[in-house]
Amino acid sequence: MDSSKSIELLNAAVADELQAVHQYMYWHFHLDDQGFGPLADLVKRIAIVEMTHIERIAERILFLKGDVKMVAGGEVEAVTEPEDILKRGAEMEQSAVAMYNKFALQCSENADSASKQLFETLVNDEEGHFDQYDQQLDNIKRFGPSYLALQSFGRGEAGAAE
Repeated sequence: MDSSKSIELLNAAVADELQAVHQYMYWHFHLDDQGFGPLADLVKRIAIVEMTHIERIAERILFLKGDVKMVAGGEVEAVTEPEDILKRGAEMEQSAVAMYNKFALQCSENADSASKQLFETLVNDEEGHFDQYDQQLDNIKRFGPSYLALQSFGRGEAGAAE
């Protein structure tokens, strides 16, 4: 097995995951500042999972004797409206699912079963993240602006307890 192709794909995944972490933390800060505590916490939790993805991918790259390229895949988008954040997050997760499915197939063609399995695991996680964003969007459609208003309740009490 020539590991150079797998290392290339894995580093592309690192770039995508770094981009997601940067974007999601940006959204976390803005949602929290706007008083949408539960949504801010959701985005932060997803960002933390994305960080663990980077770690797992990096471990695989190093196992294959490659170098981890810690370069994000793009600029942070200045999206700050809650519904727009959720839509964009869902789009990002769908894009990651498509990319990782493609990468899994390419690793399989290159006889790299372990990298293939890693990408398949990442697909499952990203689909879960998509579902979380999609569920929040469904709640907004179902309950309207009242749903977002409910996201700000309890913020004062939680802050006072800390």
